[in-house]
Amino acid sequence: MNHVLCGLAANVSLPSELVDRLIAVAVGLADAEIAAGLAHRADLSHAQAVVLASGVEESAVSLAYAGLLTAADVDPVTRPNVALALLDERAGRPEWARLLAADPVVERREKLAACSGLPLDVVETLATDSDVQVVAELALWTTPETATGLAAHPHAEVRRAVAANEATPPAVLAALLTGEGLPPAQRCLVCDREAVPFVHDPQCSRLDCDLLPDASCDGSHESTAHETRRMAIRNPFTPAEAAAGFVDHPSLLLRRALAGRPDLPSEACARLAVDANPGVRADLAENPAIGEVLIRALAADRDHEVRRSLAHNPLVPLDVLIHLAGAAGIGATLLPRIASASPEEVEKLAGSPKPAARMLVAQRRDLPPAVRDALAADPDAKVVKSIAPHPGLSEGRLRAMVDRHGVRVVAKVAANPDATPALLEDLARREPPVRKAFREIARHRHASAPALLACLADAQARPVAAGRAELPPPVIEELLSDADRRVVEAAAANPSLPLAVMSDLIPRL
Repeated sequence: MNHVLCGLAANVSLPSELVDRLIAVAVGLADAEIAAGLAHRADLSHAQAVVLASGVEESAVSLAYAGLLTAADVDPVTRPNVALALLDERAGRPEWARLLAADPVVERREKLAACSGLPLDVVETLATDSDVQVVAELALWTTPETATGLAAHPHAEVRRAVAANEATPPAVLAALLTGEGLPPAQRCLVCDREAVPFVHDPQCSRLDCDLLPDASCDGSHESTAHETRRMAIRNPFTPAEAAAGFVDHPSLLLRRALAGRPDLPSEACARLAVDANPGVRADLAENPAIGEVLIRALAADRDHEVRRSLAHNPLVPLDVLIHLAGAAGIGATLLPRIASASPEEVEKLAGSPKPAARMLVAQRRDLPPAVRDALAADPDAKVVKSIAPHPGLSEGRLRAMVDRHGVRVVAKVAANPDATPALLEDLARREPPVRKAFREIARHRHASAPALLACLADAQARPVAAGRAELPPPVIEELLSDADRRVVEAAAANPSLPLAVMSDLIPRL
């Protein structure tokens, strides 16, 4: 891979004539990496896209999805993958779909089956395809009418796909979940390939085997039937009362899928709240379907993950959340209940004697100035670290944070969108250096050349800094020969790279 040319392909300052030259290089070398960068340029013209697509097949698909190729540019016989991309975007021609429905390559028929807006006769052809994976792909994305017909398909894999399709009518989903009203499936992927009864070895050493580790069939296609039920339970359009019937099912996967449904009846919630498996209780704890009684009960759960999940429930009462904040290890996260807190609740949290409560509200980025400034002066470093990136803090307050709390808050102060160039320069020169601060400074919109030069000393910040237009051009040129390919590509993509250098870097064919 030529990392310099890959970087140049993404350089927004590359003029059109040099884009043309680079396209010629990509086509001449059949270089998919350079072509990929060119294909994502916002200024690529239709004419340039046609030339690029003509020489590098991989880029043609991207260009089709980007709307830079039209049906007139594509021959579906010689370039079926590009034709499929246009069909997927509903920009292809109906006759292409009819042609591709008979394509001998199964993967292409699968791709076609996932396209929307196909002619009815093409859908009917795909629904009777000789390869079950094509039919299953159709079942996953098709219309309610076709999904209804495929729900009774003799192959269990197709039914599994219908159960996952959110366009499938609720009554059909309920039937797939319970099996009522549907004839038994006759085949599955397991018994298609193996003599039954068969249980797939999770440590299977066969290189050509693509069965799932837990695949099994004793004639009832049990592993696929189980997955069909899981898909149906996870489908938000499956009737809640039908899904709730699995609340005591022995399958952990089914109970966990059920615990996450936001339309669970209260009786099902109560049963799952005392489930023996903590994963089920943790999934339930985050579910807004549970009421305050269950929330308070789960707040005392012995499992850490249950309590942590409960903190993410958007309806958790503030007093419960404050209790959880000190014990659940929530970290620097804006929780849903904090994001929706009223002005009065914000004031209460900010004035709480518990640092954990103040840290929670400090994660908001829309605090009133008085609350924001009070938290900026908090004696607890964790609170200050949480508030440090809040917009609107003055340079003086940001410097005061660093003076009081030192290395613990430097990186977060550097992430403040209003940090000044002078402050960022001081943070970049700080001794001992704070590596995380370099990464924040390197991407900061106010970072000056001196600050960015300091960031080049950090291995993780260096690729980011190398792409910043504020760097002096001679430094950018030096970075083109860096040992780190990420730095080379970033430097080549730097919009401040001199035009003459860009021209010299692109070979003339």
